[in-house]
Amino acid sequence: MMMRAMTQGDVDAVLVIEQAVQRFPWTRGNFTDALHSGYLCCVDETEEGGIRGYAILMPVVGEAELLNIGVAAAQQRKGLGRAMLAEMLNVARGRNMKRVFLEVRSSNVAAIALYRSAGFSQIGERRGYYRNEEGSEDALVMACELAGEANG
Repeated sequence: MMMRAMTQGDVDAVLVIEQAVQRFPWTRGNFTDALHSGYLCCVDETEEGGIRGYAILMPVVGEAELLNIGVAAAQQRKGLGRAMLAEMLNVARGRNMKRVFLEVRSSNVAAIALYRSAGFSQIGERRGYYRNEEGSEDALVMACELAGEANG
């Protein structure tokens, strides 16, 4: 895994992945806004320079929210998502953040299992938070406590 900061030049490649793996993908504007807002936007780059995954972490005072994480379909189920998530949690620890939050579709069983295995637990639910084919679905709100954990 080779994580680095996302640049505006990466947005096209990230958007291709996002549109392929998400039923309701972020737009180009969402990614551009995240970059311009100073969020921690990272990509995983292959040795050949291709992008195979991305993650966006929004820092807030002493905490962060994982806004988006995606892995190219051909790279899924190989541990890359887990490694990227671990790296983003390490970045948050390195910035002395106490916890990381996220929302996940209640139907996304694989992501929920990944987050739980990484130390996240459900702390709430947002009814009708995500749109879907039937109109909307609930989001689980999850948090991972970082305080007291060793950095690195």
